[in-house]
Amino acid sequence: MSGLRVWAPRAQRVDVVLGGPGPRTSAPMSRADDGWWAAPAPAPGTDYAFSLDGGPARPDPRSAWQPHGVDGPSRWFDPTFAWSDDAWPGRDVRGAVVYELHVGTFTRRGTLDAAAEHLHELVDLGVDVVELMPLAAFGGDRGWGYDGVGLWAVHEAYGGPRALQRFVDAAHAAGLAVALDVVYNHLGPAGNYLPELGPYLTDAHSTPWGPAVNLDQDGSAEVRAWIVENALRWFRDFHVDALRLDAVHALVDDSPEHLLAELSRRTADLAATLGRPLSLVAESDENDPATVTPLDTPAPGPDDRGTATRGATTRGTTESPAAGMPPRGMTAQWADDVHHAIHALVTGERHGYYVDFGTPEVLRHAMTRVFVHDGGWSTFRGRDWGRPVPPETDGHRFVVCASNHDQVGNRALGDRPSARLDVGGLAIEAALVLCSPFTPMVFMGEEWGASTPWQYFTDHQDPGLAQAVRDGRRAEFGSHGWGELYDGFAGATFVDGALVVPDPQARTTFDASVLDRAESHRGEHVRLRAWYRDLIALRRRTPDLTSGDLRATDLTWLGHDAAGAAAEAGVSAEAGSVAGAGAVAGARAGAASDVLVLHRGAVRVVVNLGRETARVGLDAPGDLDAAGDHAAGSGSRGAWSVLAAWDDVTVEDGAGVVLPPRSVAVLSPVR
Repeated sequence: MSGLRVWAPRAQRVDVVLGGPGPRTSAPMSRADDGWWAAPAPAPGTDYAFSLDGGPARPDPRSAWQPHGVDGPSRWFDPTFAWSDDAWPGRDVRGAVVYELHVGTFTRRGTLDAAAEHLHELVDLGVDVVELMPLAAFGGDRGWGYDGVGLWAVHEAYGGPRALQRFVDAAHAAGLAVALDVVYNHLGPAGNYLPELGPYLTDAHSTPWGPAVNLDQDGSAEVRAWIVENALRWFRDFHVDALRLDAVHALVDDSPEHLLAELSRRTADLAATLGRPLSLVAESDENDPATVTPLDTPAPGPDDRGTATRGATTRGTTESPAAGMPPRGMTAQWADDVHHAIHALVTGERHGYYVDFGTPEVLRHAMTRVFVHDGGWSTFRGRDWGRPVPPETDGHRFVVCASNHDQVGNRALGDRPSARLDVGGLAIEAALVLCSPFTPMVFMGEEWGASTPWQYFTDHQDPGLAQAVRDGRRAEFGSHGWGELYDGFAGATFVDGALVVPDPQARTTFDASVLDRAESHRGEHVRLRAWYRDLIALRRRTPDLTSGDLRATDLTWLGHDAAGAAAEAGVSAEAGSVAGAGAVAGARAGAASDVLVLHRGAVRVVVNLGRETARVGLDAPGDLDAAGDHAAGSGSRGAWSVLAAWDDVTVEDGAGVVLPPRSVAVLSPVR
């Protein structure tokens, strides 16, 4: 193991302070090159910290272990571990079934060791990749993890760094890859001592959290190395298979090589050395395919930037911030527009950023082009936004879901779709995600329709910070139509007309968010979990569903505002079927149709969102030409077999299928 090293370029003297709470000893460190200081490594398990110019002892910015919390000393960690995964081949995240979980609320014990005891359940479900929400050390015991400050450490309440090694080893033994959510775009408000050590932050750029992480100003080379080497260390010392990079649009970097491109290049080099695939998955609000474009692809020219940059529009000529940016080489990225298109259509919600979503036309755009905002007007943002995804792009480069931590936890009450939808609606959402051309992700408990909310919770020790978080949460949900959304909602409380938001600091808020595993063995929860398992298995064994070909994907429907769609798609309905759209208008205001058909090559996913039985006629397969368009007027019919169905369906010879209300079926032509 190497010795102790710390980057403190402004310090005149640095001492290493040995010992935890209680008696301590100190010794001067030696000045090295480029602002670094060095000292011999202590024995594994020794507590240590750094004192700059006689100041208070501060934890190591590269500490793997913070047993006394983010304000206490670090503990020297030896990463040597008796791994049993030498035969593990690795797993590329593209096309995998991903399962997102929060360690603290996945089990009552809330530790990595406790989570590992349930890995067999994920194997049974058909999961390929377990994605752990951030584990970096943060202030207090409870939190989502996005306010981490000890980015190299594993949160002590979860078991510390050795527990992560045990978890990954157990996952690999079970055939599961592990992805880790990491946050490099900001640092939390509690326990952040990095500015005392060096220019880790800069006022040259701003983010929603304040000054930006310094990626392009004086001293940025060492800050970038702090980030890149952290990422590589998770792959190397902890055998993690993928990293999910939080909100990369907030990584403000005007360097010749963007941090993401550097990280992509360095990760590829390490993958070649280790002999297994390593994936980088970005969360980005930029809606720009450059995020997932390989680094060796030429950057887009001035005429290849989406409709927002090609000339005047009725809304103006403002460019998206990502217009024309060079490739960044991420393996995949989250595609929130697909979630929004599904959620808004099935639930009828139109508040906040759902305002531009909720129709079959929008869902078709998302299913075939990924980004709904791909150069046109975004009402929520108040400007043109995004760039189009080239049709030849592999759909597996986009991670989609019906639920994730953001889309549940950032609601006022942390209510899941199961709090508003019947089980048929949940089954429909599952089919649209798991049968899509994208990389599907499931949020913990979603697979059985968990009734527990997943709320925003914190454990800040500073009373002033705790109150500021409470006040901010209340203010956030005083707009965007949240009060109207919860009017009449079971469990919602109003005081003087204002929606009461759960106190993030209350232990009860955290406790309410812990999964109730017992319910997964009861009633409709069992049935829904079996549906998820069946769809995942079907996706794996059916080539048309396994494919990420966007050009072999389409969505058709029957509706009053879809002129010619019935003839084009071969969709017909009983007399009551079209009226069924009005029958659920209160639940899905403005819906154009209750009968949808998702085309995946020759496979059809037929959806009935209505409250009445629908007869759906299907054209013969092969009705998509090479460009993904329907051959107009073919009208031919063929025999179909049911691959999976939420409810009993009737296949009519040469005509299609009869679906019960609120149901979905997956069909394939009879060969």
